[in-house]
Amino acid sequence: MSADTLHALVIGLVGSLGVVGVGALVLYLLRGRALTTSIVLLTLVPLVAIIVGVVGTSQFMFTAELRRTAIVWLVVTAVSVPSAIVLGSSLARKIVWEREALERERSAERSRRELLAWLSHDLRTPIAGVQAMTEALEDGVVSSPEDVKQYAQLIRAETLRLASMIDDLFEMSQINAGTLALDVGPIAVDDVVRSAVEAARPTAERHGVRLAVEGRPHGTLAVGAAPELMRVLRNLLGNAIRHTPEGSTVTVSIGSDRSEVWLRVDDSCGGIPDHDLAKVFDMGYRGSEARESDGQGAGMGLAIARGLLDAQSGSIDVRNHDTGCQFEIRLPAA
Repeated sequence: MSADTLHALVIGLVGSLGVVGVGALVLYLLRGRALTTSIVLLTLVPLVAIIVGVVGTSQFMFTAELRRTAIVWLVVTAVSVPSAIVLGSSLARKIVWEREALERERSAERSRRELLAWLSHDLRTPIAGVQAMTEALEDGVVSSPEDVKQYAQLIRAETLRLASMIDDLFEMSQINAGTLALDVGPIAVDDVVRSAVEAARPTAERHGVRLAVEGRPHGTLAVGAAPELMRVLRNLLGNAIRHTPEGSTVTVSIGSDRSEVWLRVDDSCGGIPDHDLAKVFDMGYRGSEARESDGQGAGMGLAIARGLLDAQSGSIDVRNHDTGCQFEIRLPAA
């Protein structure tokens, strides 16, 4: 290899390494910016490195050949940068989607494990109680009519609780399998709200909690399934009443915008911890301050509520406010 060739290689290598170093520094400084910026930099760095290397080895002698080469570089750059942005953005979206899908799968698997753990505990307790009471009846340990009647009532209550948990499991399996069939059509939301509030009023009175309805009381139509919307509202009202202090108010609000009808249930529970807000709709989740942490269910009420609303092209969300939290239901307007 001649000395001139070696000299040209050294100049080209030094120039290219300099460009790469500067590009790496700029990329590091802009690491928090949009992905498009990083893609443009990654595309320009090798092109600029080639240009610097060629210009450096030519000793900055801008001959006609170099000018023609520069025109080709400009054309290549004009084609490469937009192509890199389009292809890179598509690849990045795919990677992000796959990562989110994997995280959702992992979250679902964690929820299933937690659900199985809770169910094994929640099923064992009533079954053990029923077994003990039936053995007491069978062995004659309990014989007086009053005690027998009390044991029968307890057995019935525990059996109903078990049946409710099994029904929830069956409905949750239908939701997850996509086989849940709902009779979706125009519904009068105010009628559903009125029925749900009246059904929850005896429980509210026992807890010393007031129920109030605000917003448009009549004529609000949405596209949905009335029985399932009623179940969701009764679940939200039951949770709100259980977690609202005596003497406070649980408020149901009705409203609509251009394309959706919304229902809001506000309580005075003191709020849900921020780390629990994103998890309260997960199947089987029952944190220390979660909505179903008092043994009233298997932690599937809110997961079922979300599944029922998804099946109606609706949605449910939760947020904290000054004295408690607010659950918001949205359905397409009729």
